[in-house]
Amino acid sequence: IDILLKDGREPASSISDKIGLSLPSVIDRMKKLQDSNVIKGFKATIDYAKLGMDVSALITIISESSEHYYDVIEKANSTTEVVDCFATTGTGSHVLFIRTNNTYTLEKLLRKIQRWPGVIRTETQLILSSNKEE
Repeated sequence: IDILLKDGREPASSISDKIGLSLPSVIDRMKKLQDSNVIKGFKATIDYAKLGMDVSALITIISESSEHYYDVIEKANSTTEVVDCFATTGTGSHVLFIRTNNTYTLEKLLRKIQRWPGVIRTETQLILSSNKEE
């Protein structure tokens, strides 16, 4: 799993050599991990800045009540800039991880989110850099 986390395209033959297990055993174990949904898929690591998406942020949503809990999730799932939506404890009910082009598009996105059902306000933290991605 650690090898696949570093490179999801690592050939089974290379994994076999690295861990000292036969190639058929490695292939079988990888298939079992996929079949049991331990491995849910393989993804590319993207340099979003090169695609013009230069701003990443965490947006905490402060809601008026839990009545709109699922509305927020539905809106998050239908908003392209939202990469992930976390249900949280603490100040807000949800934290959104977003990627957008620039501060202008971030401002437009914030205005859009602040109109979602039940949202009283938002708190935004810009991500300056990422020191560990997996």
